[in-house]
Amino acid sequence: MPEHEQDDQQREFDLRWADGAEHKEPSARARMLAARWKHNPPGPVPFRADPEHVGSRRRSSWISTVVVLGSVAAVIVLLGYINFRAPY
Repeated sequence: MPEHEQDDQQREFDLRWADGAEHKEPSARARMLAARWKHNPPGPVPFRADPEHVGSRRRSSWISTVVVLGSVAAVIVLLGYINFRAPY
């Protein structure tokens, strides 16, 4: 039997063996959080944040629209300038 087939079979056996284990050890991060929360449990966290805490400064929608349209206009002008200067 070729070596790579034997490695594949061994890997498959290892995966089936690990998946069939009765007790799975938690990850290091899960153990760390469990130890931290044992002495200092986290407070309740709302599913969605309050709207006033989402962003301290939000641009109005018309400013964003002006910025986008200005950028598009600048790209169009730049491309037109490049095509005007290009020799035929």
